[in-house]
Amino acid sequence: MSETTHPWAGQERQKLQELMDQERVRLGVHIRKMNSPGSPVYRYAENVWPAALILASSFAGTALIHFYVGAAILGIGCWWWLAKVLPKIKDGVFMRSAAYALASDAHFDALWAGNVLSLYAKLPDGTERVATKRDDWRAYIRSFYEIN
Repeated sequence: MSETTHPWAGQERQKLQELMDQERVRLGVHIRKMNSPGSPVYRYAENVWPAALILASSFAGTALIHFYVGAAILGIGCWWWLAKVLPKIKDGVFMRSAAYALASDAHFDALWAGNVLSLYAKLPDGTERVATKRDDWRAYIRSFYEIN
């Protein structure tokens, strides 16, 4: 009594990459979890040095010139951080996380179990399908075999 195996069995990660390339499935990444110390894609320098530069400049402006100059530097620095630096960090974390996850089944499984990844698809008929930690990502990908 052997079960018939699915045609995509064992190739789910590769099929996921193909579906993503065709823009049929989108990968979601929990940026905050992946941009934390201990994460395989965390970069200390991109998170700490810009903030340290803003604070040091603000302190220097306050000490050397005037309180208002330091406050202005801090305000401009915060705007720069939120408008310019943070979007680049988010994009970088997403790209590094996606590359790390798609590099091997073990990486993908570990990130999936850590509730870091999710999958989303909007089908041609307009229905939306989502898979999160509680779902089996392999079964989710195999379900697209019937849609082809």
